[in-house]
Amino acid sequence: MLSWTIGEVVVEVNLGEWKRWAGRLKSETYALYLAYRDPRVPWYAKLFAALVVGYAFSPIDLIPDPIPVLGYLDDLILVPLGVALAVRMIPEDVLSESRQKAREMVERGERPVSRAAAAVIVVLWLALAVLGALVVVRIVRG
Repeated sequence: MLSWTIGEVVVEVNLGEWKRWAGRLKSETYALYLAYRDPRVPWYAKLFAALVVGYAFSPIDLIPDPIPVLGYLDDLILVPLGVALAVRMIPEDVLSESRQKAREMVERGERPVSRAAAAVIVVLWLALAVLGALVVVRIVRG
């Protein structure tokens, strides 16, 4: 248990509980990775789950972590919310099988990596950079 005082308020954080929560989130994300490839999953659930998994496993964040507060917003809110929504779209039998396979993956130390999602995020950042440059040029030229 970690605690510190901010003004007159004592803040306590149970690191063990946070680690368990992160482990469950990781396992659920792996289960989604396996589930969206199953032919019994509807196309819209496959698409959404693939986007969530791709984003979660991408080595590049949409919002870079060094940006104060916002940098971790995606990791703390967007990914868990996406996982929760995607899990609701997938048939229970498929999800149950995928969860079992995911536990086995974690035990073996396997980790899926989505290079396609990383490429999409890089393209998105490049597009935003070009758009920003065009705005700056228009402002400078008046």
